[in-house]
Amino acid sequence: MDQIKKSIASMGIESWMFEVFVIVTATLVVAFVVRRALKRLVVHAGATKSLWDDALFLSAQRPIEWSFWLVGISWAAEVVAPAADTDILNFVEPLRTAGIIALLTWFVVGFIKRAEENLISPDFMDAPIDETTVMALGKLMRLSVIITAVLVALQTFGYSISGVLAFGGIGGIAVGFAAKDLLANFFGGLMIYLDRPFAVGDWVRSPDKSIEGTVEHIGWRLTRIRTFDKRPLYVPNSIFTQIAVENPSRMSNRRIYETIGIRYDDAEHISAIIDDVKAMLTAHPAIDTDQTLIVNFNAFASSSLDFFVYTFTKTTNWVEFHEIKQDVLLKIYGIIAQHGAECAFPTSTVHLPDPIQLAEQSKG
Repeated sequence: MDQIKKSIASMGIESWMFEVFVIVTATLVVAFVVRRALKRLVVHAGATKSLWDDALFLSAQRPIEWSFWLVGISWAAEVVAPAADTDILNFVEPLRTAGIIALLTWFVVGFIKRAEENLISPDFMDAPIDETTVMALGKLMRLSVIITAVLVALQTFGYSISGVLAFGGIGGIAVGFAAKDLLANFFGGLMIYLDRPFAVGDWVRSPDKSIEGTVEHIGWRLTRIRTFDKRPLYVPNSIFTQIAVENPSRMSNRRIYETIGIRYDDAEHISAIIDDVKAMLTAHPAIDTDQTLIVNFNAFASSSLDFFVYTFTKTTNWVEFHEIKQDVLLKIYGIIAQHGAECAFPTSTVHLPDPIQLAEQSKG
């Protein structure tokens, strides 16, 4: 090596230049080899059903590549520093440490994010974990990692963590007053994650506000709801602490509640019609007979004799429910027709005290 340095010096090239060239070249070669190796590992991990190796190698790929460049460049900077007239050497060590902290943070945050995605994916889990719970835990863990990394980086650059925390305590009071709405939304989001009145994918609505649709995303400040006309609705989380929220997605059954009228002329058939309708509902495979099932004569209406049907379907699916309801109503109509009766419609009867006499038209 000394002989090589002497030969380089005889060519008019400084030895530190040669060392920097060697370091950069070696870094380039090592980074290339590591990149190829990591790509093979990622492909191998993708062929397995384990969610952890996928998350590990995918999140570690870029930080590991950049870590070699960080070490190589900082090493080259240490070589250049003695020949330079600046105090560059004083910044190499803290910058390298801060870079390592940043890369570790990048890796851990990425690992948490990818593990979060895999835990709710049916490709990796036979029974995916609740998406809302996974998202809440993932956000808390990522926030904790980022805050810890920032505090460690500040300590690396010579700042006192205790001073920063003390300033944060005093400044937190002022920030709390200035950003009370932001904090209200933050704690509103926290309450959603803890109480879980709804989750991503649920259909929600509020009788107090014009809010109805499917929950797409629950953030720390806003919840995004997709309305049924496909418009996004952004609701501050603090709103959910002040209003009542219905969650139809968690209903156990859907209800069929209909009033049907037949003509007064068919009064003698109403008892048999009601019995047949009740028997039909009891035997219907889509009707939950463990729930309330009522078919009763209800009222003497102005133009009809009314009976009502009150029952529940086994399914809660909106489309399937309407198919079942249609089938039930058509069968009820068929039962009415089988008894020679008819469904009533509004009619009026006019009674005249004397017969109407039509005047004869004169023939011209």
